[in-house]
Amino acid sequence: MRLTLPCFLHARTLLCASAAVALVTLLSASPATASDDTAPPAEANPLLPATASPNATPGDSEIKARLAGTGPLSIAGEPVHAALLRRFYDEHGDVPIWATRPAQASALWHAVLNAEDQGLDPDDFHVVAFAKTGLTPTDRDLLLSDAFLGYAEALARGVMPSDMRNDDEDLSPGPVDVVAALDSAMTSADPKAAIDTLAPSTPDYAALRRAYESYRAMAKAGGWPHVPETASPDRARILQHRLAIEGYLPAGYATDSMDAETTQALKKFQELHGLTPDGVLGNATLIELNIPAELRARQIAVNLERLRWLPRDMPADRVWVNTANEQLQLFQSNDPTFTTRVVVGQSDKQTPEFQAQIVSVLYNPPWYIPYGIAQKEIMPLLEADPDYLDKHHMAMRDNGSILQEAGPYSALGRLKFEMPNRFDVYLHDTPLRSYFARDNRRLSHGCVRVQNPRELASLLLGIPEDEITKNINTGATYRHALAQPLPVFIVYQTAFIDGDGTLEFRPDVYQRDNDIAQHLLLREQPPLAQQNPADQRGG
Repeated sequence: MRLTLPCFLHARTLLCASAAVALVTLLSASPATASDDTAPPAEANPLLPATASPNATPGDSEIKARLAGTGPLSIAGEPVHAALLRRFYDEHGDVPIWATRPAQASALWHAVLNAEDQGLDPDDFHVVAFAKTGLTPTDRDLLLSDAFLGYAEALARGVMPSDMRNDDEDLSPGPVDVVAALDSAMTSADPKAAIDTLAPSTPDYAALRRAYESYRAMAKAGGWPHVPETASPDRARILQHRLAIEGYLPAGYATDSMDAETTQALKKFQELHGLTPDGVLGNATLIELNIPAELRARQIAVNLERLRWLPRDMPADRVWVNTANEQLQLFQSNDPTFTTRVVVGQSDKQTPEFQAQIVSVLYNPPWYIPYGIAQKEIMPLLEADPDYLDKHHMAMRDNGSILQEAGPYSALGRLKFEMPNRFDVYLHDTPLRSYFARDNRRLSHGCVRVQNPRELASLLLGIPEDEITKNINTGATYRHALAQPLPVFIVYQTAFIDGDGTLEFRPDVYQRDNDIAQHLLLREQPPLAQQNPADQRGG
């Protein structure tokens, strides 16, 4: 039987409390040979080693033998970060670390016990293992080091290793030396604060953490009521109670009718969930209303993890595309100065998550149709209609590929924003302008079509929009390089903080959240996707 989140959180609280008590007991003792001459005797020390001498000859210890080799490693049956552990102990002479550093161990263990404040699972860092009996002093020292290194790694790069993600989840914060970070924390006046600096320091991450705490509290308090799918005498009252819990209505608001204030609150709820704000209890709206609070908390935790995949020094000038929100923003000096709708990849042709640089704008681009699209989509049409290529301004090239000529009919429209990347995905114009009026704009083969490309090009190139149009009207295909390459981030945030500092949610149409959620919490969890995502859009 699976635990619901409120019970799970209660069990976690008891577990963390017992682990904290154990560490307090542990840190009340140090080895008799420890350099801290104020430390009490070691008899009551249940976690940190009390037998190995801190003055052991470097390299001459049980630890060195335990870490010998280059392959995977486990300690007391617990998988550990072998490479990090070997390097950490090698730099410390392969001797026990924590018996002589009780204050630092206590502070860092406190950070581990509170890992869920970051949307992480303390069990990922051996909290349960320390409740076991029979651990040797060496086991304890190694597991404690691995807990701190693992927590540092999770904050710095995310708990889900990049090699376990889907190929199209290709964001990375860049190299981070977590061994050096732990060494630095050990010498810091506040080790917990020092290690926590490995997490993103952006306002969005801080705001999403606050939202996570809020939704955890809602889940602990019992969440919210289920709004009936069909009309009933008490549905308006239940809806009002439901909306009040998330703050869309004042606490205790109850008129038992769909009055103007309730309708306005429902419209705001719809807007912040990517739905048509019509104030009507349609199917998609009911689905979003009835997602439990504990699943919303997990959805936020998943997106905290995604923010940990991003560079810590986010460039102040950047293009940001959230495919879950189907929106592009241009940031200049960290302020969003331009926002536009975009069309993104279909559910079976998903736009990947990656970072690139826009290096140039291509006027009147021809479309070199990717081989897969040509074979699967164009060739069957050509077999049915031999004149298909001529009708669509296409030509077969000598190598068997297909080229669509530049012009108003081109699938790329009149502008292409060139951003070299291994996915061959880029931003571009489109002649299919009606797509931008749709709520569901997952319609492309993976590239990102921009609603207002001329305005974006004007801002990137630093020239008037009229000049952009004049250049297009020449009909010539030519490249205009940006003065400086501009970073672009293609992300997939199903819970995010908008420009007003408000939390918004989007359905997980690409079905990526659940894999991350299963890595965040070690206990098996019910899937985040509760309904057919195709039914979650439209109002």
